[in-house]
Amino acid sequence: MEKFQQSMYQLIVETSTKLPKDVRRAIARAKARENAGTRAAMALTTIAGNIKMADENVSPICQDTGLPTFKIKVPVGVNQIKMKEAIHAAIAQATKDGKLRPNSVDSLTGENSGDNLGVGVPVIKFEQWEKDYIDVRLILKGGGCENKNIQYSLPCELEGLGRAGRDLDGIRKCILHAVYQAQGQGCSAGFIGVGIGGDRSSGYELAKEQLFRSVDDVNPNEQLRQLEEYIMENANKLGIGTMGFGGETTLLGCKIGVMHRIPASFFVSVAYNCWAFRRLGVKIDPETGEIQEWFYQEGEDVDFARELEKAEQPAAAQLGDKREIVLEAPLTEEQVRNLKVGDVVRINGMIYTGRDAIHKYLMDHDAPVDLNGQIIYHCGPVMLKDESGNWQVKAAGPTTSIREEPYQGEIMKKFGVRAVIGKGGMGAKTLAALKEHGGVYLNAIGGAAQYYADCIKSVEGVDLLEFGIPEAMWHLKVENFTAVVTMDSHGNSLHEDVEKSSLEKLAQFKEPVFK
Repeated sequence: MEKFQQSMYQLIVETSTKLPKDVRRAIARAKARENAGTRAAMALTTIAGNIKMADENVSPICQDTGLPTFKIKVPVGVNQIKMKEAIHAAIAQATKDGKLRPNSVDSLTGENSGDNLGVGVPVIKFEQWEKDYIDVRLILKGGGCENKNIQYSLPCELEGLGRAGRDLDGIRKCILHAVYQAQGQGCSAGFIGVGIGGDRSSGYELAKEQLFRSVDDVNPNEQLRQLEEYIMENANKLGIGTMGFGGETTLLGCKIGVMHRIPASFFVSVAYNCWAFRRLGVKIDPETGEIQEWFYQEGEDVDFARELEKAEQPAAAQLGDKREIVLEAPLTEEQVRNLKVGDVVRINGMIYTGRDAIHKYLMDHDAPVDLNGQIIYHCGPVMLKDESGNWQVKAAGPTTSIREEPYQGEIMKKFGVRAVIGKGGMGAKTLAALKEHGGVYLNAIGGAAQYYADCIKSVEGVDLLEFGIPEAMWHLKVENFTAVVTMDSHGNSLHEDVEKSSLEKLAQFKEPVFK
């Protein structure tokens, strides 16, 4: 069990810090397809650089290391209780070493356990089989993409697509709608697993199980194979693109499974996964606990370091004639009102992190620092103390901003905040506040946790650490922190525009395709 625990630690670290070959190839294909000089091209170049940095630093690809989910097949007679204990120990060690962010929170008290352990966490699902080795698969699925999972009960009415019936064509409509509703909030371009049938819980389980398939495999069910190919071709015609910026690639993979159901229920369940598709597996010798083989590593690898060397210009410089503006906080209303959707900004100076707990706190309390003219960053970083007791940033990409929609506009006006950084955009309430108050929303590249950690030059302080590391307010000094203006103080929203145009494109798939 000691060796098995070491093997599990190795699996956890590798899954968190290095994308498997099949995923890397899918991202490289998307990057090659994208038109030069676009926001999507810039985002994909940033993503490629982030993958390279995670490889080199052996640090989390994305700061949201998700809820670890293990699927394990064991020979008869293997002690699953001891295996579970070993996995728990490996999870705690990986968290302590900064390879996982402490993500386990008591649902009633909000208290963070600090070690990624808790009731039902991590998820470990065992299955016996008659083979003589242990098969362990691990997926780290973050909250941004998990929140874009969706389940349909057929028949139903779908925006843009009309009636979805209890047939293959109704399933087709549900899957296209699932991609549409995710927009950029799930860190597109993404991967989806689809489960047809079952009940509400088993349907979602089947959908997530599809994410353990290789990106390059072929579905043995002919009808599902055709449906997967159809979705891959046509979902990319919606124009949502990387980060919801618009573009050629919205979906990187689609895998569909089917199971029986009861006559009264017909569920289509969709599990959405971001581009940072952290899923690996190992073959374990049950006698020694050693790794015998790694899964998802077949075929050609993509060296993103070499790919980036071919680029003649850095990511932000590839935006052609689009404006690039340097900002340094505190910002004035005049500076903010001069910004327009599409501008690329480079931020120097101080920014302050704030997620769900901070926003809720600020509604009823004074801010721990003067936020007048300042920038709030929707981010829950991975932080470690060095030997001198100073905090070091190990990963620091943006979290999905829409969760803060109930609070954001009021907080900006209450404290004089001028800019918010996040991903996926925000809604009508925040857009109205930006126009009234003179504020701006800046979209950073979701999942690019190493890229942005490199922009953070020092940790100047922290407040409300009692909320846990991800939810505390970190005071960060940054240089050349790059983001795109996607909501401005003039009532313009790129997210609103992309959602509207993608809905119009979705409507073209209303007519039946599969009989």
